[in-house]
Amino acid sequence: MAEKIIENQLTQRIKGLMNAGFHGGAWHGPSVLESLKNLTPKEASFKAPGIHTIAELIYHITSWRIFTLKRLQGDSEYQIDTDKKNFGPTDKVDQFELETLLMELSLSHDELLKEMDNQKDGMLDTIVPGSEYTYYTLLHGIIQHDIYHTGQIILLKKLAANKLAFSDDDDDFSSSRYFDDGLGDAY
Repeated sequence: MAEKIIENQLTQRIKGLMNAGFHGGAWHGPSVLESLKNLTPKEASFKAPGIHTIAELIYHITSWRIFTLKRLQGDSEYQIDTDKKNFGPTDKVDQFELETLLMELSLSHDELLKEMDNQKDGMLDTIVPGSEYTYYTLLHGIIQHDIYHTGQIILLKKLAANKLAFSDDDDDFSSSRYFDDGLGDAY
């Protein structure tokens, strides 16, 4: 009996690696979501000198998933060309904003995986419009990007926990600039 050839086997394998690094079960250790488990707004907003906050890193990881999704969908115009598009509008978040960032991250991951289901393995050797690299490199880049930033998140959570444990800092995290309604108030 002949073995069944799995259509788009390489794309499916890349999806598996991407999913393990995002949800869990990766060989290297904690996944993106495992590193974000039980994250508080204070931890997400903790600012070490010259380092992005966890909130900014969540936004950043999401931004590059959206970039990859747009490229897979054929959008060669979409760019992440400003700090705001790359790391978000603020480094301080409240509970609602943190939950929104986490939801957007998960949705962008799900949408990327869904779009990969619409692709054929042959696409992997194609140069991404507006770049000098292939889709194979871009998709593996997302996996590597996740691993890199997961390490940063884990370290920042430890730094924040240590700093917050020995701090009398009672900063009010009830609102921030993440959702600016343009009215000039704090909500």
